[in-house]
Amino acid sequence: MTKVKVKKLREDAKLPSYGTACAAGADLYACLNAQSLTIAPGETVFVHTGLSLEIPDGLVGLVYARSGLASKRGLAPANKVGVVDSDYRGEIIVSLHNHSLTPQTVDDGERIAQIVFTPYVTAVFDETDSLGQTSRGEGGFGSTGEK
Repeated sequence: MTKVKVKKLREDAKLPSYGTACAAGADLYACLNAQSLTIAPGETVFVHTGLSLEIPDGLVGLVYARSGLASKRGLAPANKVGVVDSDYRGEIIVSLHNHSLTPQTVDDGERIAQIVFTPYVTAVFDETDSLGQTSRGEGGFGSTGEK
C-alpha cells in the first residue's frame, strides 16, 4: 500500500475510494455545491472534486473513465486519460465529455472518474542519425494485422 495525502478543499468533498479489494482505480466524486450539473450532447465541462493530492515522487495519477458511466451514459474524460503529476498540488478536476446524443445529468457526490497510481520512467532523449532495426520496421497504423 502506498500512502497518498489528500487535502479537502471543500468540506463536502468525498475522499477517493476503491469499489472492491482488488480494484486498481479509486473512484473520484463530483463536488457540486449540493447541486446537479447537466452536460449537453457533445459538451465538455469541468467537474470539480474538491480535492488536491500529494502523489509520492515516482508515481503518476492517471484519471480514467468509469466503465459504467462511459458505456451506459456516454460520459468520459475529454482527454481520454488525465495525467496528474506528483508535483501538482491544485484541485483534481475532471474534464467530462458527453459522447451521447442526450443531455446527461451528474449529481453532487456521484462517481465521475477513477484514478490509478502507477510508477513512471523519465527518459533521457539521445538524438541519433539511426535507430536499431526490427522486423516491423516503419510499419504504422494497421501494419501488425492479419495479412
